[in-house]
Amino acid sequence: MKHVLAAFLLGALAVLPGIPAQAQLTSRDAIALNDQIAELRHEIQGLRDQVAHGAAASSSSLGGYRSAPAASGSDITAQLLDRVSRLEDEVRDLRGRIDETSNASQRQSEDLAKQIGDLNFKVDGLTGGNTATPPAGQPTLAAPVPAPAPALAAPAPAARHTPEALMQEGNAALARRDYAAAEAAAREVLAQPRSPRSGDADFLLAQALAGKKDWARAAVAYDDSYNRAKTGAHAPDSLLGLAVALTNLNERKAACETLDKLRAGTPNPRQDLRAPIAAARQRAVCR
Repeated sequence: MKHVLAAFLLGALAVLPGIPAQAQLTSRDAIALNDQIAELRHEIQGLRDQVAHGAAASSSSLGGYRSAPAASGSDITAQLLDRVSRLEDEVRDLRGRIDETSNASQRQSEDLAKQIGDLNFKVDGLTGGNTATPPAGQPTLAAPVPAPAPALAAPAPAARHTPEALMQEGNAALARRDYAAAEAAAREVLAQPRSPRSGDADFLLAQALAGKKDWARAAVAYDDSYNRAKTGAHAPDSLLGLAVALTNLNERKAACETLDKLRAGTPNPRQDLRAPIAAARQRAVCR
């Protein structure tokens, strides 16, 4: 029995040296397991020495004393095997937890790398793709901030047009049937105080409104043009324009009275006015 116990303990000692190699871990639990395994090896070594030294002495003892060491050795061996089994289970459990932690850390690193890549892609999109992608292993540099453009000098205020220039622009716009531009030019001349071209601007404004077929406002403008210069060059034209506007407003009686006034004030109208005056009287059904 003693020889069997000794052989078993020697086999156990042959197995144990492999355990510390599996338990070379960096955590506190691994260090504690290494200490317990070292202590267990020391106890097994002491038991082996006791068995070796007590073999000769036990051979001369009585038969009743032979069974006691064997039984004691069996109990110790069972306890040691149980402790070795529990320590191996703890080492395997600790290795499993370390593997899980290592895998989780690797997944976190991969997720972080993916997030950084997505962020770089978004930055490239915001900068129009001008940001170059750095080689692998090099940090991504932020997109360069463009230098602010130099402040442009405020444009000098446009010189105020003279009445003569405005009238030229207005008459040219009227000729090309740009009635809005003609009206704007006439109103700008009229906005200037004491303009010598106010009479011309009144008549231009009336013509522009008539061109837009705004007959009510055209009638008022023609009337103003005549009343402000009854003896002016545009007086006959203003009365003719007023009569046409009144006819379009279905005010035929007023239109005929205006044409009678034109005939009384200008018995010999210009050649270019005779046909339009006759057409206006006919349209208004004047006697």
